[in-house]
Amino acid sequence: MAIRNIRTMGDSILEKECRPVTEVNQKLITLIEDMLDTMYEANGVGLAAPQVGILKQVVVIDVSEEPNPIILINPEIVEMEGTQTGEEGCLSVPGKSGVVTRPNYVKVKALDMEMNEVFYEGTELLARAFCHEIDHLHGRLYVSKAEGGIHDVVREEE
Repeated sequence: MAIRNIRTMGDSILEKECRPVTEVNQKLITLIEDMLDTMYEANGVGLAAPQVGILKQVVVIDVSEEPNPIILINPEIVEMEGTQTGEEGCLSVPGKSGVVTRPNYVKVKALDMEMNEVFYEGTELLARAFCHEIDHLHGRLYVSKAEGGIHDVVREEE
């Protein structure tokens, strides 16, 4: 397992459409393990494969207090309800955030590591993470949805 470099805004790979995964092999397992390590190291709640330079439809998300990752292969949103508006950031847009409106409830269909179809449902932060990371697979960054643009993140002094 390894920490991979996170691509940042301006890198053309972040604007490209990702290819569906057709099989789970050792290379994909290593990618997913590395993505989890990279996400946790960067204190993120989600990471999509293009953010580490791989144009495959793979997402990892973890919004829990203790490690409890969600791995999504070829994910698609199949249901959405309600709205939520709040600050959103991205590991590929370091030091910045913006106000984005997303669905408050999202249901996602994806494949798991055994290529079995699975469904996940999420509200609030998890719903936001599903939408944000799946957008990455289609070459979209949250900055295109930010209401009033993006701004510097102000860190509180400890």
